Amino acid sequence: MQLQDMLYSQGFGIRRVCSGLVQQGWVELWNTETESWEKVLDSTLDIDPEGMSFRVQGVEWEYHALGYVLLHKPAGTECSQKPSAYPSIYTLLPSPLRLRPNKGAVQGVQAVGRLDQDTTGMLLLSDDGQFIHRMSSPKKHVSKVYRVTCKHEVDAKQIQKLLDGVVLDDDPKPVKAAACEQVASHVLDLTLTEGKYHQVKRMIAAVSNRVEGLHRRRIGGLELPADLAPGQWRWLTADELDLLKPGK
Repeated sequence: MQLQDMLYSQGFGIRRVCSGLVQQGWVELWNTETESWEKVLDSTLDIDPEGMSFRVQGVEWEYHALGYVLLHKPAGTECSQKPSAYPSIYTLLPSPLRLRPNKGAVQGVQAVGRLDQDTTGMLLLSDDGQFIHRMSSPKKHVSKVYRVTCKHEVDAKQIQKLLDGVVLDDDPKPVKAAACEQVASHVLDLTLTEGKYHQVKRMIAAVSNRVEGLHRRRIGGLELPADLAPGQWRWLTADELDLLKPGK
């Protein structure tokens, strides 16, 4: 792969822009033999991008054929490219993640499902369509754990109703929690395997309570890292992707 093509695939602009970045001396490649950064001025240089580290305008990047990103979503943000009232979560990502070329109509990594503007926690983004479908499809039963803070004290009857199933206003079929654990007098860890609109809030309302705070802390077998602050993102590792497979 030519260097300019690698930069294009990683979201650094059209090939002419990527070629210009190289020719102007803004691109450096990591030389594993000398363990040092080397400036490259030939945009047509043939390289093997797998596992490559590179710098563009002093910022270090890793090559990823497909992007898998973990974001700690803060409150007051919308999971939309065209937000209506709050800033978009996409403004928290650097430009190359938003500009990665895609065969579809929309460029860049896309949110895997959505969280409400006031909901915080774990959000996955990717430009891998199969991964997005697998993680979003109710048929795959990927579990999602929410830390729910309720307005009123939670009792055993409410927990049992959530486990047995509650009826929401748009579907006569009861919706069940896969698991429900009381953490404190007003706090629950609620596990769901499907993603209906405002599902947690509506389920809690169906047992005569109200959600005051909502935080997604786990997807599949992957916990939100404690060292990832609200608004921060990072690439998912191969081991973390394995933890997101169905059944984890």
